[in-house]
Amino acid sequence: MIAEGPFHMSKSAAITRVLIIDDHPIVIQGLRCWLKDAHVKAVLEARDVTSGYRLFRRHHPDVVIIDLPIRGSVLGGLDVIRRMRAHDRRSCILVFSMHRSPTIAIRALKAGATGYMLKDASPDEVIKALHQVRSGNRYLSDDLAMQVALSATGVESKPLAALSPRESQTLSLLAKGKAYNAIAKELDVSYKTVVNTCSLLRRKLKATNLAELIHAAVRLFPAESQELPWSDRASSVRPKPAKKRNLTRQD
Repeated sequence: MIAEGPFHMSKSAAITRVLIIDDHPIVIQGLRCWLKDAHVKAVLEARDVTSGYRLFRRHHPDVVIIDLPIRGSVLGGLDVIRRMRAHDRRSCILVFSMHRSPTIAIRALKAGATGYMLKDASPDEVIKALHQVRSGNRYLSDDLAMQVALSATGVESKPLAALSPRESQTLSLLAKGKAYNAIAKELDVSYKTVVNTCSLLRRKLKATNLAELIHAAVRLFPAESQELPWSDRASSVRPKPAKKRNLTRQD
């Protein structure tokens, strides 16, 4: 069993209560099994940030495992991480995400996460990460650690760091191949607001046209990208011109 492996938790870092905040049932089920094998006595779960924060305040878990995109909010997990950290600076928070971008990992750590790992991690790595964050140490997935180190030293640019939450949300939806009107509906804003936001994004990301902006979106949010050919993706997003009225006089 995992608990008998090299990362068995010591008494000084015992974990008896874990809170999982994730809106994917299969992820919660898998984590529950691994935590049970590691002899974690109580596993709490929440599928949205509001109930997750409520459980955090009520039960004071030893470790929180949280995803970043929750219930349609692209990086909604960041806000609740900040709230948990503000409420209790000793909180042990492990991000469990599909996002491989070192920039997003850095944002999560700055928000107050203790560790960041990818969802394709093995059960052994999950238990190792829990042990590390419970002991108050920072943990990063091996394949992210070097990228984060390079980003922190300025070797790699950080385009997402300069974006507002609304711009990040819009960019992520572009990566999914969403059209402007669909983005407006999902973010509950006007069509004109989406057009203006995309115009700002083009300037910030140095994209000369919509196709280049979509390319940047997919590069920065690979987990959100759909398997669409580039031509199909661009055509699905491109605003459709208004129909011209027929001014020919009808006799």
